[in-house]
Amino acid sequence: SYGWATDDLVYMWKSQDPVQIGKGISLPRFVIEKYSSDYCNVKTSTGEYSCLLMELTLKREFSYYMLTIYVPTCMLVIVSWFSFWIDPKAVPARVALGVTTLLTMSTKTASISNSLPPVAYTKAVDLWTGVCIFFVFFALLEYTAVNAAARSDAKRLIAAKNKKSPAKDKTDHEDDSVYCEINLLASRKNNICMQWLARFPSRAKKIDVISRVLFPIVFASFNLMYWCYYLTKEDE
Repeated sequence: SYGWATDDLVYMWKSQDPVQIGKGISLPRFVIEKYSSDYCNVKTSTGEYSCLLMELTLKREFSYYMLTIYVPTCMLVIVSWFSFWIDPKAVPARVALGVTTLLTMSTKTASISNSLPPVAYTKAVDLWTGVCIFFVFFALLEYTAVNAAARSDAKRLIAAKNKKSPAKDKTDHEDDSVYCEINLLASRKNNICMQWLARFPSRAKKIDVISRVLFPIVFASFNLMYWCYYLTKEDE
């Protein structure tokens, strides 16, 4: 109280249960984890003034943010991977899916940023949404590589058809010599991945097949590191 100095008025906490919170009182999106009481008397040139201080420690409601932020953005990332199973010749379908998921993800990120208080540092949710946009964008960028590879494969196929192999003259040898050719080749271990990729002749199909495996693995690895870091940090 700046109206009365400590000579006239002194605030004091009760010795037992100084802070009491009603059972029916709650905060949206937050849970009151703990609270404490203290004194914060202020000394100025005009005198000393009594002051009471109460500190509240709030914890965000995890289930609310899980259902409204993490699950929808994770679903958008997974939906962007559906383009890997669409035929590369279906240009409108793949481009529309990639652009739609990217715009939806950008709108969702802007909505999340507007609903949270602005701060000067990078929050955990900022890292999550940034990585999700990164995956959606690269899923769209992947089709650019697939389209370029498909056009290159088509040109090579046309060039191979137009190319005529020269006829080879065969001559008989009059001598009775017998030629024996021995090739000593080092044994190569069969690479399972290379054998699997060899089933797909075109490079465009190989890029799609690799993306079907690579994108989920990288995203799952990011989730593992993200949740392990922030959940253990929260416990500390």
